[in-house]
Amino acid sequence: MAVTTYILTQLLARHTIKLTPYIYMQASAISSTAAMMNDDDDSNPPLMATYKHLLDSHPRRLDADDRTTTTDDDHSRRCVLPVIDLQHGEDQCREAIVRAASESGFFQVTNHGVPQALLDELHEAQVAVFRRPFQRKVREPLLDFSPESYRWGTPAAMRLEQLSWSEAYHLPMTTCTPPATSSGDKTRLVIEEVSTAMSELAQQLAGILAADLRGDEEDVVSRCTRSTCFLRLNRYPPCGAASGAFGLCPHTDSDFLTILHQDGVGGLQLRKGGRWLAVEPNPGALIVNVGDLLQAWSNDRYRSVEHRVMASAASERFSVAFFLCPAYDTLIRPRSSTAGGGDRPPRYKSFTFGEYRNQIREDVRLTGRKLGLRRFRIQGGGGPL
Repeated sequence: MAVTTYILTQLLARHTIKLTPYIYMQASAISSTAAMMNDDDDSNPPLMATYKHLLDSHPRRLDADDRTTTTDDDHSRRCVLPVIDLQHGEDQCREAIVRAASESGFFQVTNHGVPQALLDELHEAQVAVFRRPFQRKVREPLLDFSPESYRWGTPAAMRLEQLSWSEAYHLPMTTCTPPATSSGDKTRLVIEEVSTAMSELAQQLAGILAADLRGDEEDVVSRCTRSTCFLRLNRYPPCGAASGAFGLCPHTDSDFLTILHQDGVGGLQLRKGGRWLAVEPNPGALIVNVGDLLQAWSNDRYRSVEHRVMASAASERFSVAFFLCPAYDTLIRPRSSTAGGGDRPPRYKSFTFGEYRNQIREDVRLTGRKLGLRRFRIQGGGGPL
């Protein structure tokens, strides 16, 4: 079938891998599933058919080591993120933002300037986009974005721990906005408005964090223009398998700063003190987290924290993430001086954003996982890794 040919082409193009028996097995599962799909009303990607062998081969739940004898509602397994009201005094906000980025790496902001009505409108459009038949999503581009923007599952996954049970549109913010003359164009306009508002917020927060550092090195924030950033629309289908599944595998973000809006389903977890802790949804707040580039540039002053999403057994989950990124040729040179006035030697080699992305792709191809900043850490350097 056409969808099978398309997916095989994407696997080869995106991962430069040979046609192994494993890939043939995936194609066979996709083909048999596609044969049963109704083009008019079946919107789910064939995650179960494609990855059933990974689910069945896992002897226990993915989060078994994180569970205790207490119930899932045990407060000891929840993470309370700092909440910062951006309409409070300027000095108070600055201190709270710097402290949260240094100590937690994750925090929440309220009165952030992104209208709730606009976020609600995007959520409605996002649901409608993902409700389109699966075959349309893999064959047809979303609006004026590239067909490569749509992604589902993890084609290179060889173990359940490497699988992300999700589908997403990863949208570069480089395309000009068309006039809003149809429902599709209106969706594009909402995406544009949300990304613009989140970009302004991300620039504001990044500027505060950069100002607290000292040094005359190039200001990376100034190279994070809206045209170099990305907006990602996520949907995490329910997974009722006994093993459970990661909606998004454990990882750190490879950008400078991330702004996240999530619905009320929950599932986001942070790794803290060697334990995975759940982040409770907070209506009206946006989540902000430090990315790898900011940790390296700040020479470990700010923390890029490992996090993941657990797929719900019964409910789908939606989220929107804005990634503040610099141009690919931007040099990330660790700052040796900090607000306290003390100097410390660089803990990372200098690298460009493009080099970092390429190294991540190569590591994933060879090892199945992201190694991230440890690839660039100077031997003997301390820090949170």
